[in-house]
Amino acid sequence: MIDKAPEDRKCSAVVALAGRRTDAFDAEVKRFPLDRVPIVKDEILQLLKNEAVGILVCSAACGADLLALDSAISLGVRCRVILPYNTKKFRETSVVDRPGEWGPLYDRVIANVQAKGDLIILGGSPEGDQAFSDATRAIVQEAENAAGMDRATSILVWEGSPHGRKDATAEFRQLALSAGMKELTVLTCAN
Repeated sequence: MIDKAPEDRKCSAVVALAGRRTDAFDAEVKRFPLDRVPIVKDEILQLLKNEAVGILVCSAACGADLLALDSAISLGVRCRVILPYNTKKFRETSVVDRPGEWGPLYDRVIANVQAKGDLIILGGSPEGDQAFSDATRAIVQEAENAAGMDRATSILVWEGSPHGRKDATAEFRQLALSAGMKELTVLTCAN
């Protein structure tokens, strides 16, 4: 759990974030095209500034997570990263398996949060979807805990609609709404 000084409560928001990874090389449906990365990163950066974010809680997959973490770190925002399983396996299955230069950014982010004691590894199995569902729940819970008596905010970085019944971003949205979090959205596809 993140300890938060009383003075931090007054001036900085707690944000939980989840969203799309960049599209695979062979993606039939475009949810987060690689050419949208600079635009999405800028929008995330602006949201973090506008919301006066002091703590960001998310995972570290390619796409939404790493863009948010990179932006937050550049602003001096405390980042709490929750991974479903070990850093090496996560890097293989959720970072470098998609187009883009995500590996070096992931390595820098993990080193940064690990050095500050802000990396949580749940120890789930990389097989199946349960580990990701557990991580999603942990992100929402960690943000709620960090916010204390205040209300945390959720940021969804996606195209705006769920796909299939095992959509981690849609699951995050439901959990965040159930927790009473204010919802903000960054769209990964142009309208």
